[in-house]
Amino acid sequence: MPDIVVMFFVLGLVAGILRSDLVIPKATYETLSLLLMLTIGLKGGMVLHGNLSWQLLPEMGSVMLLGAFIPLMLYPILKYVIKLSVANSASIAAHYGSVSAGTFAVALAYAESAQLAVGAEVTLYLVMLELPAIIVGLLLYRRLDKQHSADNTLSLKALWHETLTNKSVILLVGGVVIGMMYGTQQGSQVTGLLTNSFKVVLALFLLEMGLTAAQTLRPIPWHHWKLTLFAIISPLILGAIGVSVGTLLALELGSIVILGSLVASASYIAAPAAIKAAIPKADIGLAMLSSLGITFPFNVLIGIGLYHKLAVAMQ
Repeated sequence: MPDIVVMFFVLGLVAGILRSDLVIPKATYETLSLLLMLTIGLKGGMVLHGNLSWQLLPEMGSVMLLGAFIPLMLYPILKYVIKLSVANSASIAAHYGSVSAGTFAVALAYAESAQLAVGAEVTLYLVMLELPAIIVGLLLYRRLDKQHSADNTLSLKALWHETLTNKSVILLVGGVVIGMMYGTQQGSQVTGLLTNSFKVVLALFLLEMGLTAAQTLRPIPWHHWKLTLFAIISPLILGAIGVSVGTLLALELGSIVILGSLVASASYIAAPAAIKAAIPKADIGLAMLSSLGITFPFNVLIGIGLYHKLAVAMQ
């Protein structure tokens, strides 16, 4: 049986496909996403309390290199195989180099349910992967699109500001810092309520994600069949790369599964906001179709379990 939180995603997906009148109010969804980001940051920070070490630098450096490498690897496929424009190729490459906090939350819940050992630093993977990917995606666009100067007014400095001050990054990093400062005991009056309700918040968040994914896939995008195949095949390849890197770094089994799941994921919150401002010619709808409509459901329903099996096989 899959983890119970996954079934809430399935419920939302089915309700959306059946065109149910079930709706999660926008304000409620915003609240849930804020709580989810903050709780993920707090959980990671509390585990890091008293455990932060310079020995983490090689691991964090490797994860950052992954975030920068993935857009470079995917861009030629998107441009020359799927035949997308330079703007859309750079946009989608950046989305897939970046990460899905929802996938991270599900992978974390999966690891906890399976009682897998998870390293204290896994929450840091979110930021380490997200920032380089968005920057590299923009640099690809600026380098390869000859007409970008006519319609792209966002400077590199402004992009860094847009990315670093994104609400997801602020809450994740802020949660990590607060959790790391106070730990479980000192911060329990505030953090206890959030961390104990993590799965409840995640379940409701996934219910909305199921509804949104169904909406993204309506009508079925047959004319984007190449992009659909890309959105199914790429997480398998990227997940295998993430698991391989985690194994080479001798991470805990749960950390390997989470790293593989993150590398296999695609952003649908932070990257769209940054890319929309930085690459005006990009069709964000295409990126959302592949990342949220196809890759996210694939990872939640099938992928995370596959990355676990691969991680076990490589031990």
